[in-house]
Amino acid sequence: MSSEGHRRLTLASSVIGAMIVALDGTVLTVVQPTLQRDLHASFAQVQWTSTGYLIAVASLLVFAGRLGDRYGHRRIFATGILGFAATSAGIGLAPDIGWVIGLRVAQGIFGALLQPATLGILRAAYPRDRLGMPIALRTSAIGVAAAAGPIVGGALAAHLGWRAVFFLNVAPALAVGLLTLAVRPPAQEKVSGVRLDLPGACLLAVALACLVRTLVEIPETGWTAATALGLVAVAVTGGAFVRHERRATSPLVPSSVLRSATVTSALGILVAASASLFGALFVGTYFLQDVLALDPLQSGLRVLPLAATMVLGAPVCAVLLRRWGPRGTAGAGMALLALGILLLSRLGQAPASLAISGCFLVLGAGFSAVMVTGTAVIVHHASVDTAGVAGGLQQTAMNVGPALGVAAATTLMTLAAPAGRPYGDGPHRTADAFASAMGPTLVVLAAVALIGALSAAGLPGRAAPVLHGHRR
Repeated sequence: MSSEGHRRLTLASSVIGAMIVALDGTVLTVVQPTLQRDLHASFAQVQWTSTGYLIAVASLLVFAGRLGDRYGHRRIFATGILGFAATSAGIGLAPDIGWVIGLRVAQGIFGALLQPATLGILRAAYPRDRLGMPIALRTSAIGVAAAAGPIVGGALAAHLGWRAVFFLNVAPALAVGLLTLAVRPPAQEKVSGVRLDLPGACLLAVALACLVRTLVEIPETGWTAATALGLVAVAVTGGAFVRHERRATSPLVPSSVLRSATVTSALGILVAASASLFGALFVGTYFLQDVLALDPLQSGLRVLPLAATMVLGAPVCAVLLRRWGPRGTAGAGMALLALGILLLSRLGQAPASLAISGCFLVLGAGFSAVMVTGTAVIVHHASVDTAGVAGGLQQTAMNVGPALGVAAATTLMTLAAPAGRPYGDGPHRTADAFASAMGPTLVVLAAVALIGALSAAGLPGRAAPVLHGHRR
């Protein structure tokens, strides 16, 4: 196969892999009530089908990326996507909720192998100055999957049952995985040969697992002794990880990546953008359903412009990235994101549908610009030898940010409620109480986005060599 043909195949594999993971996450939320009834499971058990997966993914992403650097991203990608297919089929055949939870954790492990590899194979196949559009197309594909997930999942669950949702990914994942193994690249893929830092990987995995578990618990239980203990565990293990990395001869995160102001700025922007967006979406979803009394389908239609602008805006952002540079594109994206959240905070209790959709359209345009720019900067900056760990850091930011945003939104809604009273559940939740807490909460989330816009100053400018003519 020619070099250009291999690049097209690599791009298709990366896009399909990213879509499969995104689709899996969105369709599950739709079928959880049906799954709960069919398997006679408790609400807590059903929640663990999501929580177990999220903890497994977030805690292993960086180490999985390092495995790609060590053994080759193509091999790790194939392992991840084939394992993802096998566990999806297993969940579809699971006899009880215990099997579903266990297989979802296993699926999270394979998802951790898969996600950084979707970026690592792109970095290995494309020169630096041609990475912008492939990354934009990958971002568009994620937007398509996120938008299609609830619709596809709902249709399948209604006509074929919840198990059909998990069988959905099996055929395309198997096809891509087997094709990846069968087709050899024009040149043998280079691997770094670096030693794996297993102690560092364990410390980081524990720190991230504790962080994600704590952030997931806060919206459900609020601030308790358990959540406080979780944060202490994060601080202790995180500090031990940093100390270990400074002394290790072959650290999990190479010093060239860890000490790069460009990479850390891009990671910070991605965390800030995803936290503010998903925090706003969390608040907005309750606003649409509790205050406006819309059903899930009607709410989804109001939010659809967000996904549409992500799909259509990502290729446009790749062009703007060349013209304005990362600093200008990310700054503009974060400003748009903050504007969209502020507009959402100004909605009254009887807003027009066009006004609601307009808010989400602005949110999607801003987030698309930030996601394309942040990802492009991280992958551009990484050498082929460190592309996997850089991709793992990017994916970690995109997993931790949403959990952080939802936890922050929950806490802020409680604090902003009248007389310090939570807006509550059932009869205790009123439209007036929610609306009074919603405005201040969204203003704080908009401030998070604006802080992210300021940190865009750490990104390269328009004439930076990271975007122009710097090949390998």
